[in-house]
Amino acid sequence: MEIERKFLLRSLPDNLESYPCLHIEQAYLCVSPIVRVRRENDHYYLTYKGSGMMAREEYNMDLTKEAYEHLLKKADGQVISKKRYLVPLKNPGFKDGYPKPPADYTLTVEIDVFEGFFNSLIIAEVEFGSKDAAEAFVPPDWFWEDVTYCEEYHNSYMAMMPKE
Repeated sequence: MEIERKFLLRSLPDNLESYPCLHIEQAYLCVSPIVRVRRENDHYYLTYKGSGMMAREEYNMDLTKEAYEHLLKKADGQVISKKRYLVPLKNPGFKDGYPKPPADYTLTVEIDVFEGFFNSLIIAEVEFGSKDAAEAFVPPDWFWEDVTYCEEYHNSYMAMMPKE
């Protein structure tokens, strides 16, 4: 089960380039249900995602480089390229009434800096262990708009946008 919220950002963290970074390329074989192929650095896999915006089933299967390249040619829409920075968010805030996490609790903010057709777009994703945690999360000040329920910020939707 994948449980995540998506945000646009007011600003980027200082020294973004100092955080771990994945180079991602992905494309969609189907968008209903979602079937995606992805390359993360030198790791290749196929992903199935069920329906939903914040919480949904997700299954990954490893692929060889050759299988990935074969399937990539069969994809619909645009290939999405982005850099994903993994930024720790120490002691994140949660709404009153949600159990206080341990003092050393850290979430990871995945900051996607898109390239190519979407090169002006930056989206932050935060994954959670439960729907309750996701709903109780209070974003830090450097986050801006919550776009979790806006389909136009989901990669599967973006991949099907026509090139202008």
